[in-house]
Amino acid sequence: MPTTEDDLLPLSALQHLLFCERQCALIHIERAWADNRLTVEGSYLHERADSGARETRGNLHVARGLPLRSLGLGLSGKADVVEFHLVADQEGKGIHLPGLSGRWLPFPVDFKRGRPKRNDCDRVQLCAQALCLEEMLAVCIPRGALYYGKTRRRLDVVFDDRLRGTTVEAAARLHQLIRTGVTPWAVREPKCEQCSLIEICKPDALAHSAKSYLDAALRSR
Repeated sequence: MPTTEDDLLPLSALQHLLFCERQCALIHIERAWADNRLTVEGSYLHERADSGARETRGNLHVARGLPLRSLGLGLSGKADVVEFHLVADQEGKGIHLPGLSGRWLPFPVDFKRGRPKRNDCDRVQLCAQALCLEEMLAVCIPRGALYYGKTRRRLDVVFDDRLRGTTVEAAARLHQLIRTGVTPWAVREPKCEQCSLIEICKPDALAHSAKSYLDAALRSR
């Protein structure tokens, strides 16, 4: 894994990778991008969360738009919200925050436009934020939360060994993909309808050309 600032990749690319490796390559290798209604709604939700404002309410300190970095994962980015929960000193947990007394345990919260997903892409992105914070602050972070705009509910996420391992593996895969500089071939799937890059990717055109090639090859025998 990379150990220098120049090698850092966007933390957000992990979600692109786990959604579709071709999408990830189009965005982060070929620098292609297009918006649709879903991406615009998602950007609006993140803008509200990434204001950079901070506030303290009793046993809760809230930081928005907090910069993140991990040389171990080779990732950098920004957390929508990191809540710091006041914990008892005798528990031996948490960190000291400037201007605040006591010890505070970080709790990352990532905002998503839609609904909870069946796969791990959202949980991996959140876990990567936690791993960045752990490296930056030298503290163990056991859990965080995903907030979904459609349901307007939080989903608690435990950063267990399985999820941490999946996140480290995904970061390694991301770096390998970017190092190759090769965009994978398109595979037409139902999730393509949700992708803002569908007109750039053109999975149907590639699928048709592959079929035509096979049909022609069979006819020539």
